[in-house]
Amino acid sequence: MARTPVTWYMATPADGIIELSRQAGTPVSLADHVGQVIDHPRPCTEKWFDESRFSYFRMVKRVGEVLEDTGIWPVAWPVRLWVVEPLGETGNWSQHHYSYRLLAHRIRVVEETDAWRALGAGGREVLDVIHREIPERAARWAADWDTDPEHMSDRWRTWSRCSSRNTASGSWAQSVAGAASRARRECAAQWWSEHLAGQAVDRALAAAGVSPDAASYARERAADLAAAAQHQARLDAYVLDALRGVRLDSVAAGA
Repeated sequence: MARTPVTWYMATPADGIIELSRQAGTPVSLADHVGQVIDHPRPCTEKWFDESRFSYFRMVKRVGEVLEDTGIWPVAWPVRLWVVEPLGETGNWSQHHYSYRLLAHRIRVVEETDAWRALGAGGREVLDVIHREIPERAARWAADWDTDPEHMSDRWRTWSRCSSRNTASGSWAQSVAGAASRARRECAAQWWSEHLAGQAVDRALAAAGVSPDAASYARERAADLAAAAQHQARLDAYVLDALRGVRLDSVAAGA
C-alpha cells in the first residue's frame, strides 16, 4: 500500500518573513519564494543542534503545533501558514519526543494555505469567538464581577471545583481540553488561542475602568471559551458547557 505523502508546515508573521531568521540578522521571506527553493543562509555545522538562534529551517507535520518555537512574540494575529517541502538531509532532536517535527537546511516553498488551521481543527470557530463573541462578552463578565465581587468569587470557586448534573467542574473541563490538545497535537494552537482571547479582552476593557480582578476573570472566561471552540467537535456538552461557563452566566443573570 502506498504511503500517504506527509505535508510539512511553517508559520510566519504577516510579512511572510521567518521570525527567527529576522532575529538572527539573516531575514528569509517565504512570501517572496513561493514555488522556489531556499537554502539556509547560515546552516549549522553540527546537525541538528542550535549553534545560533536560527540554525536550520523548522517545520512540523502536525499543523496544530506549527506556532510552537517560531520566535513570534508577542502573540499576534494574523500569521501566515505555509506548506513547505524539505530537501536534502533532514534531522530531528529526538524521534521519540519530537516525531512531528523536522529540521532541514533546504526547503521548497510549495504554497500558502489557510492560516486558521494553525489554531487547530476548530481554528475558524476559535477566530470567530475571538473576533466576535469575546469583545461583546468581556464587558458583561467584568461587570458581573465588579457588581458583586464576593458573590462571583464564591461562584467562580464553586464552578472550578464542583460538578453538577449537567456540567463538569471547570478545572476538570480545562484538564479535558488540555488532554485533547495533547492527544491531537494542538498544544501550541490552544496556547495561542488563549493568548489571543486574552488580548481581545484587554482591548475590549481598555477604557472600561474595571477592577484588575474583574479583568482577570474576563480573561479566564475568554480562554475557556476559545478552548471550547477549538474542541467543540470532540468534547460532549457536559464538558463544553463548563468551558463556556453556562452555570456562571445563569447565576450572574439571576443574582
